[in-house]
Amino acid sequence: METHGGVAVLTIDRPSVRNALNEAALDEIVRCAVRVEEDPAIKALILTGAGSQAFSSGRDLKERAARDAGAVSARPPMRDFRRNAFEAIWECRKPTIAAINGDAVGGGFEVALACDLRVSVSHARFALPEAKRGLGAVFGSTILARSVPSSVYFEWVYLGDFVAATELQRWGLLNRVVEHDALGAALEMANEIATRAPLSIARFKATLVRGRELPVAAALRADFHPDPYTSEDRVEGVAAFAEKRAPRWTGR
Repeated sequence: METHGGVAVLTIDRPSVRNALNEAALDEIVRCAVRVEEDPAIKALILTGAGSQAFSSGRDLKERAARDAGAVSARPPMRDFRRNAFEAIWECRKPTIAAINGDAVGGGFEVALACDLRVSVSHARFALPEAKRGLGAVFGSTILARSVPSSVYFEWVYLGDFVAATELQRWGLLNRVVEHDALGAALEMANEIATRAPLSIARFKATLVRGRELPVAAALRADFHPDPYTSEDRVEGVAAFAEKRAPRWTGR
């Protein structure tokens, strides 16, 4: 993970195996998500892959095969002793952006789905091929089921075939599709987000993560923190507008 001003960039750096996610990489994603949450100087997190061929090819199945050694795992995803990497991204209190530089497959697609925003190169392909491997895509299937019509969901998860970036954009899963340099486009978005009021941004994130499944009446009255209305930043933002100057946010 590197920082560029107020933006952290986390790169899955295993290009020789198309940035497959081994146990060490998954653990590091969790650690970095926690670091981003705890560092007030970091305003947003971008996740990307090394090279130009793959964002991530998903779980490292060679590592999984060696670990299984003929035995069936007794602890399914989301119920392990460790925190799940996809969940750590999804629940990160800072804005997250996937800069998709190539194919996003299986767990790689799940990493992208865990992010708030997604910017992709046009040649990238996406798939949840778990039905071809006897796996479950617990996180990815859960998010997709809430994001696309049921007929689209079933086609994607039943067949597990590649889907083009243009098709994902059609269903609203990609914010932007660029010809080259998804990271550059993501940095542009992140740097713009970094100029916004941090308490407002945190409130918007909490509203989606914690309030999405609530009835509208309950969500409107939910006590999501932080509360920008009682903050010093709210006073500063209004004053800056009246004085025609850039606001100076303090996060208080």
